[in-house]
Amino acid sequence: MIVFPNCKINLGLNVLKKREDGFHDLETVFYPLPLRDIVEIIHTPDETGILFSKSGLEINGYTDNNLCITAYSLLRKKFPQVGPVQLHLHKAIPAGAGLGGGSADAAFTLKLLNEMCGLQLSKEQLLDLAAQLGSDCPFFIINKPCFSKGRGEILEEIRLDLSAFKFILVNPGIHIDTGAMFQKIKPALPKISLKEIIKHPVESWREEMKNDFEEIVFSLHPEIGNIKDDLYNAGALYASLSGSGSTVYGIFSKHQTPALQFPSYYYTGEIMN
Repeated sequence: MIVFPNCKINLGLNVLKKREDGFHDLETVFYPLPLRDIVEIIHTPDETGILFSKSGLEINGYTDNNLCITAYSLLRKKFPQVGPVQLHLHKAIPAGAGLGGGSADAAFTLKLLNEMCGLQLSKEQLLDLAAQLGSDCPFFIINKPCFSKGRGEILEEIRLDLSAFKFILVNPGIHIDTGAMFQKIKPALPKISLKEIIKHPVESWREEMKNDFEEIVFSLHPEIGNIKDDLYNAGALYASLSGSGSTVYGIFSKHQTPALQFPSYYYTGEIMN
């Protein structure tokens, strides 16, 4: 069976405070976009666990740490009837880019194994399992626009239709260490919650909505900040870093044809929602 995990962007991201457990409380709006990886899983009688393979874009780190493998192992530990499988992951979403590709792959692996193995897990059970894999993972169980709090795992579905716009994603191939960025962040409470700002017209977001990671990431990697400037200069209604980066996105009217030129090694994608 095959599924197509999609990416997300963060519409705003406020880091509110550091918690006693070492994590940070934040608020953000997750918005799904149809840039997709591919996950294929088949049952196999010949293996005692998971036989993993991959293709497409490069993934940093060791294969054994891939979140698809972690998701499989977590589910099989709780439900031994999840037998040995072969899993192939094809990457089209850049890794370490603030787009949640790894989290999406893990969440979709949980959902696919739930269906393949007839586990009949509820959405709440899948959300609980996903939260054990990573802060962004529960969002991809719901996979609809959500206002998010806590570490990112407390989710509230919201009505947000951006179908009148197109999105341009630009990734310069720089891997950002999210943990290191959190160590540099200075938490603060915003004057207005993103939950309220997101109700305002997109054209007003430039003055109202921000991503707290931008100041740190742009100071370390000015070329990422330049991408945001280029998107605005090309007519973006709103542009921002997604997550802790390094992807920057611009929201344009569907009727706009922005004149953009980035180095050939940058990933650049135009997406209609």
